[in-house]
Amino acid sequence: MKNFKPSLFLTLLMLLVVGMGTTSAQDKPFAGVTVRVLSFDGPAVTEPLLRRGPDFEALTGAHIEVTTVPFADLFNKIQTDQAAGTNSYDAFILAPQWHADLITPGYLEDLTDRVGKDKDIQWDDIGPFFRNFIASYDGKIYTIPLDGDLHTVYYRTDVFKDAGLTPPTTWEDYLKVAESLNGKDLNGDGTPDYGSCIPKKRGGQGYWWVLDIASGYLQSQGTAQGMFFNTDDMTPLVKNDGFIRALEIYNETTKFGPPDELNLDLNSTRSLFLTGRCALTIDWGDIGSLSIDPKQSTVQDKVGTILNPGSTQVVDRATGKLVACDKTTCPYAVDGVNHAPLAAFGGWGGSVSAAAKPEVKDAAYAFFSYLTQPKQSGEDVTLGKTGYNPYRASQFASLDAWIKAGFSETAAKNYLGAIEQSVSSPNMVLDLSIPQVARYQQVVLDTVVSQFLAGEFTAAQAADEIYKQSEEITDEVGRDGQKAAYLASLGVSTTK
Repeated sequence: MKNFKPSLFLTLLMLLVVGMGTTSAQDKPFAGVTVRVLSFDGPAVTEPLLRRGPDFEALTGAHIEVTTVPFADLFNKIQTDQAAGTNSYDAFILAPQWHADLITPGYLEDLTDRVGKDKDIQWDDIGPFFRNFIASYDGKIYTIPLDGDLHTVYYRTDVFKDAGLTPPTTWEDYLKVAESLNGKDLNGDGTPDYGSCIPKKRGGQGYWWVLDIASGYLQSQGTAQGMFFNTDDMTPLVKNDGFIRALEIYNETTKFGPPDELNLDLNSTRSLFLTGRCALTIDWGDIGSLSIDPKQSTVQDKVGTILNPGSTQVVDRATGKLVACDKTTCPYAVDGVNHAPLAAFGGWGGSVSAAAKPEVKDAAYAFFSYLTQPKQSGEDVTLGKTGYNPYRASQFASLDAWIKAGFSETAAKNYLGAIEQSVSSPNMVLDLSIPQVARYQQVVLDTVVSQFLAGEFTAAQAADEIYKQSEEITDEVGRDGQKAAYLASLGVSTTK
């Protein structure tokens, strides 16, 4: 590959294998090289960069300089810096949803050759979903996975056992269980607690949880079907009974949550669950590792994890009506329930600026390789402070690191089993990854859902508004191009 120095990189790999032994200045291939990394102000996700940066510098001589911005500003900061040619940053922590916007203009370095020559990265150990969705775009590797993200449901095993309840398998079950446990004292402090805690704050990305619920109604024919747009004409799949029902369920959960739930963000609902005040929540994998931290949690070994609930009915896309699950309409259903676990976000990764100097590109890639290698990542995914969740086969195969971190064997098996079940589902939903995705989701969907929760729209009116504004974006950007990008993101070939 152009500007790639195999001999230099092999030297680095030898150093990483040797470990933290004493090395002389001439043994450090990146001595004097500074890598400017842009991330967000977490502290989750950025924490491992800051903690492991000095170790990497001791090994290689490269200085890792991390700059952070608020999450809401990260995409625009990356795009603006690269588009303007300012090139203030050499590498980025980013989301796979942004690939289309950043790769098409040529802002990100193609890392395919580097990965192919890097034995220490153990690429095949990274789960196929994360290799394909987080790392790749149009058959090439642009991002090194550092994290695996998807949503699952968490519940209080002790509370459910005492109440004689089983974990919900449908969203209607979720509502019934939440209602039955709402107002009970769940943590023994004499204060009534809540059946369900879900973030609903405007600007707090509440749309993820609507999509969690809608997925089981909208996608039933496998991952390639997709849940966001009609693949024939690129119209958004929101003006139908399934999406409208998902909005209604999301709104109804508010009855069984904290009185100020419409103003709660993810950190707030996590804190409520970890302090024993919620019977149910929906979250990324962070809850599992945070729940064993005695500094933050009072529910150690009292948390169960399950595949997201589903539906016994799915949308007939020709009519927009709900029809019953059968072998044809729901070929992947389990006991009559169609589950469509959402790869919410997919997971964070590291990418390299195509505009960086050659030696900086090499050092930036080597740093992300170092972070993702099994020794480092195998520890980081067990620590709640990192915000990183499991994504390598080895992280699921052995319980040793999880038990060392504080999980019981039962809790570790339960937690990892639910994530593995989700990732391996043939009906897993890939998060949206097309140009202008931030406008579709972080602007239109988030805003309209918040207006709906505030009572400004009925569920049907909200669906109409999302449809209208999404269509305007598609027409502005170009329907044919958006359709091609959407099909490509689903792995659907457009060639005949």
